[in-house]
Amino acid sequence: MQTITAPDEVQDSIPVIDVAPFIAGADAGRMVVTAIEDACRQTGFFLVTGHGVSAEVTARLYNLARDFFDEPQEWKIGQGRGTSIEGGVAFSPIADEALAATLGIKTPGDYKESLNFGPRLPGDLWPTRPEGLEQAFADYFAEMEKLAGHLRRAFCEAIGLAPDYFEPAFENHLSALRVINYPEQKESPLPGQLRAGVHTDYGFMTILRSEASPGGLQVKNRAGDWLDAPNVEGAYVINIGDAFMRWSNDEWLSTPHRVANPPGAFKGTTRRQSIPFFLNPSRDTVIECLAPFAAKGAAKYEPITYGDYISLKTSQAFGKT
Repeated sequence: MQTITAPDEVQDSIPVIDVAPFIAGADAGRMVVTAIEDACRQTGFFLVTGHGVSAEVTARLYNLARDFFDEPQEWKIGQGRGTSIEGGVAFSPIADEALAATLGIKTPGDYKESLNFGPRLPGDLWPTRPEGLEQAFADYFAEMEKLAGHLRRAFCEAIGLAPDYFEPAFENHLSALRVINYPEQKESPLPGQLRAGVHTDYGFMTILRSEASPGGLQVKNRAGDWLDAPNVEGAYVINIGDAFMRWSNDEWLSTPHRVANPPGAFKGTTRRQSIPFFLNPSRDTVIECLAPFAAKGAAKYEPITYGDYISLKTSQAFGKT
C-alpha cells in the first residue's frame, strides 16, 4: 500500500491502495480505510487494486465498444439518439458535450464520443451490431455495483457511520456506465478544445477503467498543479463526486480533472478508450450535511435532491442553460 501524505502536506501524487484486505475483512482492513480517507481529503482521487472485478467481463465490454466505435460515422450518428426507453443506450458523438461548461468555462465541444447506459436512465434501442453489446454493458454494470458497495462501506467506516448507512440512497439509483472513445487527433484541436474539458463529477463517486496512452487523465491538486494519473495494470481510478463533497460539507474533495490532448509531436497511436462508472444515488435522495461533519461546523449548503442537482449539471454540460 502506498504511503499517504500527512494532512498538512500538498499531495503531489495519486495513491494506489490495495483494497483486498478490507473486502476480505482482514485485520489490515482498517489501514485500507485510513488510506482511503486520507486520499479523499487530500485530492479526492486514488487508485485501487485487489478489487476483484472480473477481467473477462471488463475485456468483453472494452472490445465490443471498440467495435462499435470503429463503425462508420454516418451509421453511428443514427444510433442511440432517442430517450423513450428506460435502460436503453445513448450515443454522444464527437464534440456533443463540453464538460468545462459545468464550471462556467466556455470551450468547444470535447474531442470524444461515448456510449452511455443506466438501467433507470432514458435511452434508445440498442444497435444491432456488434452482437452482445447490451449484455456486456449489463454484466460490467453489475461488477461495478459490487465494487461500489465495498467502497461505500469503507467510506462509512472512515466517517463513523453504520456500514449500511448509504444503502437506502442507492435503492433505484441513477448510476450510469459510459464507454468513451478518444479518437486519433489527425488535425489540431480547436483553441481551448480538450479530449475532456476541466470538470468535477456530479455524483457520489466515479470508478474509472482507463488505459495508458499519450493524452490522458490529469488531476488538479490543492496547490493548483496538474498531476498525471498513474496507469497501473488492472487498477481502477476512484474519485469523489460533487454530491458526496456536499454530504461531507466539503471535507472530502471533488477535484477538478481533465483529459489532455496528446502531444503534437507524438508520432504513434494516440487513440484512447476509458470506461467510467458514475455511482449516483436515487432521484429523491436528499443531499445534506452528514451528522459527523455537521458536528464540526455549520452546513455550507442547503439540502437538495439528487434529481434536481443532476438536472442542473447535465443541462450545463450539453449547453441547455
